[in-house]
Amino acid sequence: MLAINHLVKFFNQNTPNEVLALDDCSLNIGNAEFVVVIGSNGSGKSTLLNLIAGTFLPDSGTIIIDGTDVTRKKDFQRSKWVARVFQDPMAGTAPDLTILDNFRLAQLRTQPKTFKTGINAAFKDKVKERLTILGLGLENKTDTLVGKLSGGQRQALTLLMSVMDDAKILLLDEPTAALDPRSSDIIMQLSQKVISSMNLTALLVTHNMSQATQYGTRLIMMRNGVVERDIPTQEKSKLKTLELQEWFL
Repeated sequence: MLAINHLVKFFNQNTPNEVLALDDCSLNIGNAEFVVVIGSNGSGKSTLLNLIAGTFLPDSGTIIIDGTDVTRKKDFQRSKWVARVFQDPMAGTAPDLTILDNFRLAQLRTQPKTFKTGINAAFKDKVKERLTILGLGLENKTDTLVGKLSGGQRQALTLLMSVMDDAKILLLDEPTAALDPRSSDIIMQLSQKVISSMNLTALLVTHNMSQATQYGTRLIMMRNGVVERDIPTQEKSKLKTLELQEWFL
């Protein structure tokens, strides 16, 4: 599904502030794998996600998604494959629009722009059907302004809208970092549910070691721009939070 081959990425190259963010980094991720990515600040986690998403382009190396070379494609050119949820729960939704209108905007992300996009009964039914996955009762509140929802509810909507058009890869960039513990738990449970029900390939970047042990089918730890540890499902299931914390020491 996702093949990352020998990625190299510099920032501020050939200046006194030069940083080598990824150093010949390679990783292969199969269909429907849920990979948790941990590592200290500056280890290359976010850079890796940004290169997969197309926010940045690598200096060398290749990125193959579902058999297609997307290495030089920009983020909007990858949107049919890649969806992303960021840290800020307010960033992924428009507060002055209703829940339904937010989903209409999400539909326009990858679909041809026409005046009829997202206004027919079939689209409304699809939105309500997707909202039931969340189990938050929002399927009965599609006319509610998103600005009236809590941060956790908005992040849940962002999660669902990001995969509205059946993306293949979901990138979760510390999606609970700005949430309270209860909302954080809800979002992670919903993420697991959405990933499983939609058969998505997913990468979760987190600093939360409890989440790292509880979620995902595979764990990788990055250091100095490379994958230092790659823990498969069976071994990951035996890991304890304290053990992960010790890795950072």
